[in-house]
Amino acid sequence: MKKFCVFGNPIEHSISPKLHNAAFKAFDIEANYTKVLLENGDELKRYISRLKIDGANITVPHKEAAFRACDKVFGIAKKIEAVNTIVQKNGRMFGFNTDALGFFKSLHGFGEIKNALILGAGGTSKAIIFALQERGIDTELLNRSQERLDFFTKRGFNAFCWRDFEPKKYHLIINTTSAGLKDDNLPAPKELLEKIFKNAKFGFDVIYNRKTPFLNLCEENSLTCKDGADMLLYQAVFAFNVFFDNIYDEQKIAEAMRKA
Repeated sequence: MKKFCVFGNPIEHSISPKLHNAAFKAFDIEANYTKVLLENGDELKRYISRLKIDGANITVPHKEAAFRACDKVFGIAKKIEAVNTIVQKNGRMFGFNTDALGFFKSLHGFGEIKNALILGAGGTSKAIIFALQERGIDTELLNRSQERLDFFTKRGFNAFCWRDFEPKKYHLIINTTSAGLKDDNLPAPKELLEKIFKNAKFGFDVIYNRKTPFLNLCEENSLTCKDGADMLLYQAVFAFNVFFDNIYDEQKIAEAMRKA
């Protein structure tokens, strides 16, 4: 039986096992998918080897550590230096990133987006900012501190910390931070977010299955908004196919996972 899992911290909220195990059942695949709390991302390679994992998904805050752990990285994961999907074959780890594709699939219904502001500077924000750039959407980034901004500024993006930021008009505001996942925090000061929302149209939170303070504030300011449930679903669909060399029909994978 093949073994798969998702690594993260926190991880108890993850529904990835439900999605993948439902797809295994639908396609009659002998495999099992679990979740593993990983406190230190530098131990990822050891965990995968020790547990004899065939494939894994990586969630916050370990996507950059996963990139470093891989023997070879493919596609956009190489560009953004963040991995959310790993396949282990013959003792080697191969890294991919399905966040960008999952994110764009989940934007259906938002309408035309000309520019965007990303909140947070972690691995998910890297995937999203390059995906937006590839589609010609002008995107800037806002983070609590200067730390981590060099990655973005060196690649030509406008990136700011709170103290240096002057809000302007953005169609879409995206929260990629963990604020609101296990608490009632906002990803930036409320007064700053309200200034940003005043001229925005859409709000998106990568956190799923929870009405976060960010989404509540979006609604209070009349933004059309979504949580990350569809993003999770579609990145899982693409990750599932990566595990199995892209031999399965994406629509059928999605149907099986959506039932879960």
